[in-house]
Amino acid sequence: MAKKTNKFKGIFNWSFFIVAAVAVVLLNVIFSFVNFRIDATKDKRFSLSNGTVEYLKNEDKLDNRLLLKIYLDGKLPSDLQYFRDDVEDKLKEFKQYAGNKIEYEFIDPTSGTEGEQQELFESLYAKGKGITPMDIIFNKDGQNTQMLVWPGAIIEYKGSTVNVVQFLPGTPPGKPYPLTGMGEIIQNSLNNLEYILMTSIRRSVEEKKPTIAFLQGHGELSYGQTMRARSLIAPYYILKDVKIGDSIAALNDVDGLIIAGPKEKFSGKELYIIDQFVMRGGKLMCFMDALDLPEDSLNQTGISHTTRYSTGLEKILFDYGLKLNENYVIDAMCAPKVVPTAKQALIPWYYHVLAAPSKHPISRNLEPVSLEYVNEIQFVNTDKLALTPILTSSTNSTVTGLAPMVSFALPMNYGQNPKLVPDTELESNKICLAGLSEGYFNSHFRNRIVDEFAKNPIAKYKERSTVEGKVLLVGNSRFIKNGYDSIITPQGTKYRPSQYNELRFNAKFAELGVQIFFGNQEFFQNAVDYMMGENSVLDIRSRQIDIHQIDKAKISESAVFYKWFNTLIPCCIIVLLALIFFYLRRRKYAAAK
Repeated sequence: MAKKTNKFKGIFNWSFFIVAAVAVVLLNVIFSFVNFRIDATKDKRFSLSNGTVEYLKNEDKLDNRLLLKIYLDGKLPSDLQYFRDDVEDKLKEFKQYAGNKIEYEFIDPTSGTEGEQQELFESLYAKGKGITPMDIIFNKDGQNTQMLVWPGAIIEYKGSTVNVVQFLPGTPPGKPYPLTGMGEIIQNSLNNLEYILMTSIRRSVEEKKPTIAFLQGHGELSYGQTMRARSLIAPYYILKDVKIGDSIAALNDVDGLIIAGPKEKFSGKELYIIDQFVMRGGKLMCFMDALDLPEDSLNQTGISHTTRYSTGLEKILFDYGLKLNENYVIDAMCAPKVVPTAKQALIPWYYHVLAAPSKHPISRNLEPVSLEYVNEIQFVNTDKLALTPILTSSTNSTVTGLAPMVSFALPMNYGQNPKLVPDTELESNKICLAGLSEGYFNSHFRNRIVDEFAKNPIAKYKERSTVEGKVLLVGNSRFIKNGYDSIITPQGTKYRPSQYNELRFNAKFAELGVQIFFGNQEFFQNAVDYMMGENSVLDIRSRQIDIHQIDKAKISESAVFYKWFNTLIPCCIIVLLALIFFYLRRRKYAAAK
């Protein structure tokens, strides 16, 4: 009887083993065809943003097959192989939502004969307009090895090549880069991988781009002064300069209108054309200064008066729920100012506000936005418009009087620990610096023009907006302004922006070692995209990924403890399991006897 029981147990154990082994094999086969992962990080750094998911699911955006040919394959060093695998994982996630609309293939550019390789290299480089190669040096089998890689992709859409993706920066000819020093470069590219892919796909599939016009004719920022800002949005929109003049049809083919820094008065006809542009659903973006400050006089004498601009544009903005006040916001959260004549080279300059972002997608999680000499914006709640602050000052801020006098003596009035308001913790102290108005607007000219004109079909007058509109007002224009050089060529005058990107940092601060980075660039991009209804990359730009620094002091104090802990605990677990199995085995055979 005991023998039959033991025989039955043996058959059961072998059957259980075979079933378990088959189940494990089947599960591995099934999961090899399924791509999924669980993102347990707090900031969801390994998950696609909502904007990306919505874009990939939208059949109107991706109405045809898109193919990415990625030339990063073959015998790669481990760091680049890791990067290549991450690119593939990200594209697999894209395919989960886009399906067969997105296809990709990895190609080894070093395969084939030397002639075929050279022909492919020339095609990929495309005389500097294609993928820029990366020449790297790394150690392999104790010897330095040099390799040329092509860290990019060609995008084909509707059967033709439409775009190029550069995942990693290229290297100048004859200057190979050591792979050991590329860790940070590769990590930054991995962090921005979703953004790189999404912007490239977006540029590739958009056949009809919306038109954005920069208004001219009233002392606005010129083409040269906005070159850097324009370059940020140029891949996605048709940009042009426009003067209204006497043309009632000047804005007919315009989807978005940017008015940056007007200084001269608008005529009644120009205001009417802008108003009707908004009534038709046009997106109006105004970056305006209410006051003129002669900064040259301020720098020479340490004190200067301000004078009011009176353009007339502020009147129609008031009817859209946005009021631009003729004062300055001063904030303890500010940038310094370089004053050569002062005892100290840098003074805290409360007029140079580092604006705090809000929870709105335009400014969420951005670096502080640099707004020097910014005016207060107030909301006028008319017709149930949705009025939203986009940028605000800190809780330790206040406003000056109307048309104030600006003086270098201001910082000395508040001392080392400035308190610009009695209670510096009150949320109500925050002042709106950039505001957004959304909804159905009433025309500024309602009840202001005669019926004969309003009812004339040629005028095409609209008393109320026919579609939901958007109007953005920022109380500052210089935040998108860049320095530039003019170059005289046989073809005419050409412009190029200054070497330093003023939308990211201040050149004078950099020279003095003051590390302050601005979010002006991302803020402008986000503002334009949001106003034009393109939200696919807003979530990616504003994603907050926290890189937690290692506490070196704590490591030094606890290093010995954790070394012993990591050594002894596994050993103790193994010994404990061995004792348990020994006990169970002894008990089993003792019972059998």
